[in-house]
Amino acid sequence: MNWSAKEFVWLDWTILVVGILLVGWAVYRAIQKDKRQMKGADSEDYLFGKGEPWYIIGAAIFAANIGSEHLVGLAGTGAKDGVGMAHWEMQGWMILILGWLFVPFYQLLNNKMGKIITMPDFLKFRYTQATGSWLSIITLIAYVLTKVSVTAFTGGIFFEYLLGLPFWYGAIGLIAVTAVFTVFGGMKGVMTLSAIQTPILIIGSFLVLFLGLATLGDGSIGMGWTKMMDVCSSLHDGYGTTHMFHWEEGDPMYKDYPGFVVFIGASIIGFWYWCTDQHIVQRVLGQTKGESNDVVMKRARRGTIAAGYFKLLPVFMFLIPGMIASALAAEGQFDLSNTDAAFANMVKDILPAGVKGIVTIGFICALVASLAAFFNSCATLFTEDFYKPMKKGKSEAHYVLVGRIATVVVVLLGLAWMPVMMSMDTLYNYLQNIQSLLAPAMVAVFTLGIFSKKITPMAGQWGLIGGFGVGMIRLITNVFTENGNAVMSGSFWESTTWFWQTNWLVFEIWLLVFIVALMVVVSCFTPAPSKAQVEAITFTGDYKKQIKESWGVWDIVATLGVVVLCGLFYAYFW
Repeated sequence: MNWSAKEFVWLDWTILVVGILLVGWAVYRAIQKDKRQMKGADSEDYLFGKGEPWYIIGAAIFAANIGSEHLVGLAGTGAKDGVGMAHWEMQGWMILILGWLFVPFYQLLNNKMGKIITMPDFLKFRYTQATGSWLSIITLIAYVLTKVSVTAFTGGIFFEYLLGLPFWYGAIGLIAVTAVFTVFGGMKGVMTLSAIQTPILIIGSFLVLFLGLATLGDGSIGMGWTKMMDVCSSLHDGYGTTHMFHWEEGDPMYKDYPGFVVFIGASIIGFWYWCTDQHIVQRVLGQTKGESNDVVMKRARRGTIAAGYFKLLPVFMFLIPGMIASALAAEGQFDLSNTDAAFANMVKDILPAGVKGIVTIGFICALVASLAAFFNSCATLFTEDFYKPMKKGKSEAHYVLVGRIATVVVVLLGLAWMPVMMSMDTLYNYLQNIQSLLAPAMVAVFTLGIFSKKITPMAGQWGLIGGFGVGMIRLITNVFTENGNAVMSGSFWESTTWFWQTNWLVFEIWLLVFIVALMVVVSCFTPAPSKAQVEAITFTGDYKKQIKESWGVWDIVATLGVVVLCGLFYAYFW
């Protein structure tokens, strides 16, 4: 047998099939054990899981973030533009904000208003019922536009180039398998699969990284790194792709990533995603079952700290291998006619026989876990924020069934949107543009709602609706103007170039400023929040004491470690 074969051999296929069966058996055992402990169906356990250890929480947060857009989009972006996209990945420091600020805050609201199950729960209490409902609608729309469709699309590409499957077979097959898994597995299934796939995914990706560098450096990893940096530094008309900030207008990447604006824009999206998105926050909201506040906060916070360290890895797992593929292609050792196939081809060409099969198991688990997390979050939002208020008093089994039906609906909507998405811009441009239009409203409403007692309920409602409306108008113009790149004639288009042709990151920042200003103005003319609403965002002396008792010196040391490592990465690739 040729151990260096650049394709799947019988050993890889055998390992892949047996491995998937073993993973399925392990997940099934975990679910059955959990059901016996629950002694019957419980909608909250189905949607959230129970109190998991901190390392499982960290792995689940990490796994929920890692999807096929990383395997395809991030590696492809690394091959094309180097570390420019690393701003969106080097955000372990942002997850710390979730653990240190938002986890205690959500727990505080749990004590004062009963429970926080979804992000709309917070907005309904802090602002108005309509505000929470609008957030549910916006979040569900966002999942269809940016999560389900994108993950299925990139999964299809990955399977096409790695396993040779036709694109639509891979995309639809991924959605079908994940839908079945989510319906019967619930959050416990997602958590278990996350724990299984995380070590495989990390080890496999680093094998690709080190073996790729060794191949590039003729057996020397250090020489491979030097060659990669030299080759990538000469790309893009000599401006290079080895630095995160692009300051000169002559740099081909300046148009999309102008100077320090890229860091601000990435931070806005990161704050929305890591601190307020149901998809991520659900991993810590489920840690509140029948335990004291300090225990819950300690475990959830440590889970976010662990996730902060995990989040340092994707740049090295996916983006740097894309840069290695670019360097190998420049030396004639690698076929990179399609940059989106960079990582799949690295797995196929670099890894030895047998290892390909093992690593692919981890990748498939990552795709299913990430997509299942999206489905589960959608089911949670629909069940908790729409169905339960309308149909109170139903059995827990009934609510679980409704959540499963909602999952199927999300699957169908995701499939229906895929052809529309494929007709638009490149994958990563499409994804980041959509997120930049959704994030500002979320950031403004949540931040002002927590830190300001003077922002009125109607200000939150109009800020969310107004920001979403402006963002969707910009999305429509993006469709017609090819994301502002087309030459548009006519008085309307010529008079509104400031709106549709502005750089997407600059537009995102100004949209955030507009929403904040709108909320301040509306607050001047609408009734103030009630005493209960104000008290809900006030940390009392007793609660501050509980928070302080929930962390120790090692929590601080571990937190500083994440910040320092992020800073060192920025310093190296400045």
